[in-house]
Amino acid sequence: MLRLAVTTRAETFERMADPLADRDIDVVHVQAKERTLSLTGDPDLPDVDVGFVYPSRLMEGGVVDTLLDVPWVNDREAILTSRNKAGVLAALSQAGIPVPETTLVSNPVDESELVDAVGQLTEPGGLGADTPVVVKPNSTTRGTGIAKATDLDSLLGTVDYLNLVHDYRATGDRAYLLQEYLPDARDYRAMVVDGEFVGAVERRLPENAVAEGRWKHNVHRGAEAVGVDLPDEHRRLAERAAEVLDIPYLGVDLLETEERLVVNETNARPTIDAATKYEPGFYDKLAAMVRRRTGE
Repeated sequence: MLRLAVTTRAETFERMADPLADRDIDVVHVQAKERTLSLTGDPDLPDVDVGFVYPSRLMEGGVVDTLLDVPWVNDREAILTSRNKAGVLAALSQAGIPVPETTLVSNPVDESELVDAVGQLTEPGGLGADTPVVVKPNSTTRGTGIAKATDLDSLLGTVDYLNLVHDYRATGDRAYLLQEYLPDARDYRAMVVDGEFVGAVERRLPENAVAEGRWKHNVHRGAEAVGVDLPDEHRRLAERAAEVLDIPYLGVDLLETEERLVVNETNARPTIDAATKYEPGFYDKLAAMVRRRTGE
């Protein structure tokens, strides 16, 4: 039986263990963080044949990767590619894939440059309640640090907080994005396995959250993931994004308004959802992808 290293004990591990065991793949937990790990003696790591997704903490991941000495379905390069939101949007845009209008800000910049960038995103009316901008740290996940600014004071206040973080010398990524806000957009997470669409969810906020003015659709912030049957256009767009980025196992976040369909972000460490939210044969495709990574 093939042994697959998985560095999370959360939903993904629990949901994939039995279906992959039925396909002769043993899902083995490898703890990559919040532990001690001998570098010169016995590291106390299990024997595995292949890794699923490279560990989220890159420094610890480098050690675990070296000690395990196995290929990964999504390797370090895949994680770094997807984590860099600006790099993803630039690559997709260059490939002709629609994305939100976005500007990268590499700190520090003068306030005048910031104001000019916002003006270009909010033409012709400028920044306001009907034309806000989204301020988004370049490398965070789960919606962390994302804010919506409707006036210059709120924008500069948000940027002030980012500046404080970026002043800390150990901060690796000192960039953030200014992005157009797409009102009333439907928010989808499409999953792609080895270049093929395998299922999707729509992330919906509860009515009371909408009434309170909340707008971020992250499941970790209270949104509900509801299985949906996406049209072919959406499926092909997700597959094309995964192809451009060359990432085997990818969550592709789509935003859809009445006029537009865009790729907003990607996630090379997407959580596996309930099997009912995927296309028939999802776990067969997942198992085949794992086996191909080992050369079987």
